[in-house]
Amino acid sequence: MSDPRYKKLAEVLTGYSTELKKGDTVLLDTTDTPDAFTIELVRAARNRGATPLVETRQSRVVREMLMGTDEAHAKTVRDVELSRMKKCDAYVAVRGAKNSTENSDILSENLSMYSRTLRPLLNYRVNKTRWVVIRWPNGAMAQGAGMSTEAFEDFFFRVCTMDYAKMAKAQKPLIKRMAKADKVHLKGPGTDLTFSIKGLGAVGCAGDRNIPDGEVFSCPVKKSVNGVIQYNTPSIYAGTRFENMRLEFKNGKIVDATASDTKRINEIFDTAPGARYVGEFSLGFNPHIKEPMCDILFDEKIAGSLHFTPGQAYEECDNGNRSAVHWDMVLIQRPEYGGGEVWFDDELIRKNGMFVPNDLKPLNPNNLK
Repeated sequence: MSDPRYKKLAEVLTGYSTELKKGDTVLLDTTDTPDAFTIELVRAARNRGATPLVETRQSRVVREMLMGTDEAHAKTVRDVELSRMKKCDAYVAVRGAKNSTENSDILSENLSMYSRTLRPLLNYRVNKTRWVVIRWPNGAMAQGAGMSTEAFEDFFFRVCTMDYAKMAKAQKPLIKRMAKADKVHLKGPGTDLTFSIKGLGAVGCAGDRNIPDGEVFSCPVKKSVNGVIQYNTPSIYAGTRFENMRLEFKNGKIVDATASDTKRINEIFDTAPGARYVGEFSLGFNPHIKEPMCDILFDEKIAGSLHFTPGQAYEECDNGNRSAVHWDMVLIQRPEYGGGEVWFDDELIRKNGMFVPNDLKPLNPNNLK
């Protein structure tokens, strides 16, 4: 018997998030996800008149494929999957890997090559389809969040089915302000960073790309970034866990990078020239997400957070940076994490995680729940 929450979430993903309609083709891409939920997705898509294509994956099988990948294999995967994606109007991904470090023993050059080769597939999906990506709750995620499995599941379904239409309305003033801004100044413990976002626009995210959601993003002018940023949230990238990441910039480029694994972080940034430049700047404000859990789909939406992302820029806010890397590194600025400030053109926008201007206060946690 299916959990009734499955049906509600499937309706959010196929209705609000991807707006499936009669005649659409949608790829339902599920990894380590209960069959019962995949079935609910299929039914929800069909109920809207769409044609569902289904791909079910297991993370351990994917790991084995990557262990022995080479350029010929990666190109074949890219060509086959890109051909399928070009037949789709929408894409729903449910990622439930039980072990976030499953790929930690794969050669870094294999992961880098595979990611670089498949980048056109990701670019097409992001830019040409209506898409949404969501994690699936499991014991490993609960452990990362410091919760029991049952408590985490309750949290997961609550945050994933919240009133995203209300959030979309509340974020409009921030989109407007960010789109008009030129100079941005980030301040906080170990952080003093300046850059420009002039002319690059802003995009609000309220459940139509990621679930959970809650951010407005732009992009720095590529060579405008100067100063230093000290991240206070752990991050897992390419199977390796990093803490205490500190990046120093000069004229847009990361000229010094340190972390709990300084050697590995620099290997990642040396993947391609664009990995040492930034492709995204975003403010996060989901009122239900307060603490990091080393899962970027949650962590980048933390209330009172920002992320400043080395690597590939999105087409919607494009500074021209190209890279196989897109690494959302998160800085939480609430008081219990050391506080901090965000300034647009010498106006204080957010202090200690709380929006200051009256038109932005609806995004503060107590107003957005």
